[in-house]
Amino acid sequence: MDDSGRFRITQMTDTGANVTLTLTEDVELEAISQQQMMIEAIDRAVMDKEVKEQIKPVLEAILRAQPQTVVRSYSQTMIQITMPRRRYEKIGSPRVGETVHIDISRA
Repeated sequence: MDDSGRFRITQMTDTGANVTLTLTEDVELEAISQQQMMIEAIDRAVMDKEVKEQIKPVLEAILRAQPQTVVRSYSQTMIQITMPRRRYEKIGSPRVGETVHIDISRA
């Protein structure tokens, strides 16, 4: 099974002979509120259209009175790679903040 992904360089350590890159998975997330998540959960759980129409306005009124929390979370993969300087230069000498593509597969 192969897996590949885009990783953003978050840290770089250059010792002269070797370069160590710390990479974090480059994932763009859309912010979603708890209110939106609860309303979507009701839509999935309640199948009867009439019941939904009765519940949604009440739920929205209750949720509007609550403080809103925006959810933006994802468990990101982190990788640290140490390589000889020559190999680092062969891949174009990427800098902190740039994105690299990593392929991972079982040998």
